[in-house]
Amino acid sequence: MKQAPLTVRRWKRVEYERLVDLGAFDDDEPVELIGGQLIVAEPKGSEHATGVGMADDALRVALPSGWIVRGQDPVALDDESAPEPDLAVVRGSRADYRHAHPARPALIIEVAETSLRFDRIEKGSLYARAGIVDYWIVNLVDRVVEVYRDPGADVTAPYGWRYMSVDRFTPPSAVAPVEVPTAPIPIAALLP
Repeated sequence: MKQAPLTVRRWKRVEYERLVDLGAFDDDEPVELIGGQLIVAEPKGSEHATGVGMADDALRVALPSGWIVRGQDPVALDDESAPEPDLAVVRGSRADYRHAHPARPALIIEVAETSLRFDRIEKGSLYARAGIVDYWIVNLVDRVVEVYRDPGADVTAPYGWRYMSVDRFTPPSAVAPVEVPTAPIPIAALLP
């Protein structure tokens, strides 16, 4: 007897947000919607938590008023994705997002150790497809900050898009967000 192949049930962002509102997920099991699939986030070690905190502090010091930093909160990228990046920089105030998550952050930062490959390939392709112009990975493995820019179509990428420009920065250099070029961030302030 031949078994039929399994079918993966793809979720829409509105369905996922409804499940969140209903309390379907435990707080101790963080879940993200990535390309229509529910992904359980990997546990965060102390170095990861320190990296997120340091990057958050560095951004808050560098950014002018009118910009906020959201930590590990959802971003409404498209109809099938609501990732929760470690940090997202958006225009406005916190109150601006009380009815809906931001859709187009000026900058997304992921702090990566065990998730480095996933953050580079899967999330990188997803963020590029969504038109996020500035995506940084604080790479704890190689002790560098990877800066991804210039999203473009690429049929070989998981979501059909990738970043055409990738630069790697180490201390003592600094890098500024594309949309806030007057706010350079020292790389040393991002690496624990």
